[in-house]
Amino acid sequence: MAAESQILPMVTVIMPVRNEQKEISQSLGSVLAQDYPADRFEVLVADGMSDDSTRAIVGEITRRDPRVRLVDNQAGIMAAGFNTALTFARGEIIVLLGGHSEMAVDFVRESVTLLRQRPEAWCVGGPILHVAHSLFGKAVAVAMSHRLGVGNASHHFASYEGYAEGAPFPTLWRWVFERVGTLDERLVRNQDDEFYYRIRQAGGKVYISPRIRYTYFVRERIRQLFRQYFQYGFWRIPVMKKHQRPTTMRQVVPSLFYLTCICLIMIGLWLRQPIMALALPLLYGAALSAVGLSVVPKVGFQVAYRVPLAIGTIHAGYALGLMYGVWASFFQPRAWDTRGQMATISR
Repeated sequence: MAAESQILPMVTVIMPVRNEQKEISQSLGSVLAQDYPADRFEVLVADGMSDDSTRAIVGEITRRDPRVRLVDNQAGIMAAGFNTALTFARGEIIVLLGGHSEMAVDFVRESVTLLRQRPEAWCVGGPILHVAHSLFGKAVAVAMSHRLGVGNASHHFASYEGYAEGAPFPTLWRWVFERVGTLDERLVRNQDDEFYYRIRQAGGKVYISPRIRYTYFVRERIRQLFRQYFQYGFWRIPVMKKHQRPTTMRQVVPSLFYLTCICLIMIGLWLRQPIMALALPLLYGAALSAVGLSVVPKVGFQVAYRVPLAIGTIHAGYALGLMYGVWASFFQPRAWDTRGQMATISR
């Protein structure tokens, strides 16, 4: 083990968190249980000045394990927390992990191995395994793993291996930040997507493999889910403004769909053609119902009949957030300055 430690690169796991008292012990515990040599990795928890028990829990863990360090994130948002922690990092390889996720015991080792095996990949990660406890949460997990729910976002599909737009909890070489810059602290949401876009624009690649395993705890309530995706849509606008284009076409599909539905309904009512007015909404409803029926054998009726609601909430939240962002860009241009607290990294 000592000889192995000498040839393995130093790894820094950075965890930006805020108000994660429910999951932080389990999440941080999964990091400390890694089978990677203990003297070759460290954990920096960048806390966004939590007002629950998160800081106390992490503080107790730091007293027991010297590999863990608590870093203050005064700004309270994920990008700022990550960038602050990065200045203290000793690792040649950096892992970004959320506070409501859990690593497999070989996550770090497999990530480092894959990164070294794929020299063309500046960043590697694993597909998301969505988990939940409540019935609606389990429906959300299904929705976030289905093509109707998330489109062609390949990193959401558990068995996917290959190149992708991004990796939810990435492992990457430290020099990547020197090449493309750190996370944009002006973005409260979508800062990771924007960062991956810069990697692709610079000629880098992101590689996903199911060898890298972890779980992500989804939002358990409809209000939380809607708020999450509304924020994703709303904060997509400054990313588009920064790069003068959508970073992927998938980002505008939900809003275009809703606008098309509204236009067809208005035209159909004006022409007194109810079929034209209702055709697209009815087809959408049928597609959602078909997804729900298709997953009954796998998840049971109690979860399956909630899946259409979960998918519809994802679509509606994102579409309305993006449309509100478009409106705000014309009539409330400082919205992204004054509404920063609406989308902090707290749940």
